[in-house]
Amino acid sequence: MTNLPTNHAPIVPVILAGGNGSRLWPLSRQMFPKQFLTLGHEHSMLQRTALRCRELDNVHPPLVLAAEPHRFLVQEHLSDVGFDDSDILLEPTARNTAPAIAAACAWVRDHYGPEAVMLVMPADHIMGGVDAFVQAVEYGVEHALQDRLVTFGVLPQRPETGYGYIKLGRQLDSIGVSEVDQFVEKPDLETAKRYHASGEYLWNAGIFLFREDVMAKALAEYEPGIAKNAANAVALAERDGRFLRLAAEQFLACQSKSIDYAVMERSDKVASLQLLPSIQWDDVGCWTYLQRLENADAEGNKHVGDVEFADSSRNLVFADSRLVTLVGVDDLVVVETGDAVLVTRPDRAQDVKQLVNTLHKQQREEVVHHPRVYRPWGFYETISQGTRFQSKRILVNPGQKLSLQMHHHRAEHWIVVKGTAVVTIGGVESLLSENQSTYIPLGETHRLENPGKVPLELIEVQSGAYLGEDDIVRLDDIYGREPEGDDAQDIESQQAA
Repeated sequence: MTNLPTNHAPIVPVILAGGNGSRLWPLSRQMFPKQFLTLGHEHSMLQRTALRCRELDNVHPPLVLAAEPHRFLVQEHLSDVGFDDSDILLEPTARNTAPAIAAACAWVRDHYGPEAVMLVMPADHIMGGVDAFVQAVEYGVEHALQDRLVTFGVLPQRPETGYGYIKLGRQLDSIGVSEVDQFVEKPDLETAKRYHASGEYLWNAGIFLFREDVMAKALAEYEPGIAKNAANAVALAERDGRFLRLAAEQFLACQSKSIDYAVMERSDKVASLQLLPSIQWDDVGCWTYLQRLENADAEGNKHVGDVEFADSSRNLVFADSRLVTLVGVDDLVVVETGDAVLVTRPDRAQDVKQLVNTLHKQQREEVVHHPRVYRPWGFYETISQGTRFQSKRILVNPGQKLSLQMHHHRAEHWIVVKGTAVVTIGGVESLLSENQSTYIPLGETHRLENPGKVPLELIEVQSGAYLGEDDIVRLDDIYGREPEGDDAQDIESQQAA
């Protein structure tokens, strides 16, 4: 680790985990968005972002802002890499980065004081050179302590139409910190080529470093409504374990605006710090991310997963659940999951979002859930389905339990294949071991619990006139979920907002 200056306040990392990454569909879904993907790595992008914080000296546990329906995923991903002491601020709806950062400022001010140094990072970006990033943060702290709002930029490695840009102004020191002349939105290809050739522009990495009081003052000056409403949303927030639910009425009153528009483009205190190419920053904005992989074959094909090529060249393929083969085709992007396949060209990969919007209007389940659907107690995945029946594999983590519930339209059969289950049906509790089964009649109250130390796996067979997940009436739930339906309805309201 690199020792930070001894005269600075501790750093408070703030991780923004509220996005949905629709351009990475079909791997990214509304209920399992981009920041939770591993993309062939050991850890998810959220986990890798949190682990970078651990490399800093004099640092507090990270504060995470996330969407309410993703709360248990965020908690699980953080806990799996040892972050059990991080608060998670839950946004009742998406309001872009300015309200999120304003809320984070209010929380940090309450917990660590106005002179705390905040390092704000998106949860859905990746980096390779962590040591170089730590060194960059050290340099940035020195400027943040001089009341500057530091934004991180990346020297362009290619003309890129998927990123915003920073036009550099006067250089402030010899280590890559400059004033900002202009923030520029995503350009067309010809403009991106010009930016790349000029040497005057950086990619906007969306990473910020500042003292809390400096950003709070800027927000109050340029966006007083956002500053006031976000602070009130924190002041009136409700605590639920490590979750802090921002007050909905106050947060909804915030105008939806990015921090670039709200503050960075208007302040004279902004400085840009250039990240070295060795950091290998990438925001994984669309499937052309696969072009940056190093495992190209002799014909220029790159892939992740079980893929075979014949007489094909320059293809990008991600196989998630089965063998994918390409014969006699060139310059394609192919992404496969258990329930959907995407085929496009690299130059149209940014347009996947348009397709997702169309599928969303059609109310297609494939934009909401994967076949494997994660819940706070574990997950379930659909094995087969037909008229009036479907079968699922259910996994319940040790010590967890499903809600006490009932269904109006279906009966269920449970068959235990691994572990031990405590089953409650109509108030009667029983213990089931491997190869034992039970039946839950339509309309009967029931609950499933794993009392053991190994995961409980079972096969569920449903039969009835209607088999949707919204046919759940929760009578008691240890996770505080809604009495009826599932979290997908919460995501629908976020998308509408």
